[in-house]
Amino acid sequence: MQTVNPTTGEPIETYSEHDDETVENHVQRAADRFESWRDRPITERQALVASIADVLRENEEEYATLMTREMGKPIEQARAEIEKCAWVCEFYAERAAEFLQDERVGVHPQARTKVSYDPLGPLMAVMPWNYPFWQVLRVAAPTLAAGNTMILSHAPNVTGCAKAVEQVLADAGFPDGVFTTLLIDTETIHDVVADDRVAAATLTGSVGAGRAVAETAGRHLKPTVLELGGSDPFVVLDDAQLDRACEVAAQARVNNNGQACVASKRFIVVDDVYEEFRDGFVREMESLTVGDPTDEATDVGPISRADLLDTLETQVRETIDAGATVLTGGETLDRPGYFFEPTVLEDVPDGSPAACDELFGPVASLFRVEDEAEAIELANDSDYGLGASVWTQDLDRGERIAEAFEAGCTFVNEIVQSHPRLPFGGIKNSGYGRELAANGIREFTNEKTVWVSPSDGLDE
Repeated sequence: MQTVNPTTGEPIETYSEHDDETVENHVQRAADRFESWRDRPITERQALVASIADVLRENEEEYATLMTREMGKPIEQARAEIEKCAWVCEFYAERAAEFLQDERVGVHPQARTKVSYDPLGPLMAVMPWNYPFWQVLRVAAPTLAAGNTMILSHAPNVTGCAKAVEQVLADAGFPDGVFTTLLIDTETIHDVVADDRVAAATLTGSVGAGRAVAETAGRHLKPTVLELGGSDPFVVLDDAQLDRACEVAAQARVNNNGQACVASKRFIVVDDVYEEFRDGFVREMESLTVGDPTDEATDVGPISRADLLDTLETQVRETIDAGATVLTGGETLDRPGYFFEPTVLEDVPDGSPAACDELFGPVASLFRVEDEAEAIELANDSDYGLGASVWTQDLDRGERIAEAFEAGCTFVNEIVQSHPRLPFGGIKNSGYGRELAANGIREFTNEKTVWVSPSDGLDE
């Protein structure tokens, strides 16, 4: 496994994959540790989760620099990611016991009935590279607080981040075996998911990877949570505040160099304001500074890997060949590293990659529709269903449209985002299950019904 700096294309470090014996030892250690970790008072588990936040903040610049070096995230956004990780840890450190407390249910005057939430066991987590700390810790904080242990298989191009996260938890005081990182290939990932000692699996990544892990877990009757791709619509209505909508639209498309599952990708604009929005949006995209992500002035850094840049370039070229018009950008940059220009495409044909697929990079697709009804229809005409947003000054109208969107997360006058206090996840090819909030911590627990009746039975 080799990490490469996407800003320069130069190798950073090479890591050896774990051999079969090491994998076996790590899985057994996670299973053994679960037996004691599950019985540790939840207040102690919460305190350790809170300590993660302290370690993250103490070393914020180190971790942010590592992220930027391995996957090209602008340094300011990398710092923000570390802060968000600290926030989610603090959230579960405060609320885990509340979310997992027994729920009393009235069934009969003489019976004591409740629902309890018990941990399941070791969780296999397969995580992507685009938010290398957040993707891991948004799962780890609730999973570990609930009393499960966790085995991580991270994307190879952020192996340094994977090892850093493992060290963060060690420095926070977690016992050996509660959180384990495995450096393994795809075949071994499936072997671990299938292992009888592993209780459940979660994956954030592509649709293909999600289907494969879900199939393996399904054969062994193990619960899964999948957070897959997105092609989020950004709907602009005739009464939107256009200056703000244009500015936010550019941010929504290029945040994290355009490599975010919840990034707005399809910009659907009603006819009355289409041209004004189009012109303003193009100006905003053209104003962005592309360059070295370690430079504080950089808005857009590189695509994270050479093969991902090749895929993006192919998708854009096929869309143009199918009849789309390039309003700005459309090309790779002639410089070291894996850079692609901020791009806006117009007249995007049905069935082309920019209309149907997830483009992971700073490429926006513009669609002109006649009215609100057509906007909703086009927004929902996608195999994905992660997030969606609508922009309007009529809040009742916006809420009605948000409820009509076929997506797991819908927003009015806000960028689609994950928030520790709210459940996060999608439908259709964007996956299933929920992360964050109370929903996320309960996903990998046994919701157990407990019924206690008097020894002489219940009165009729």
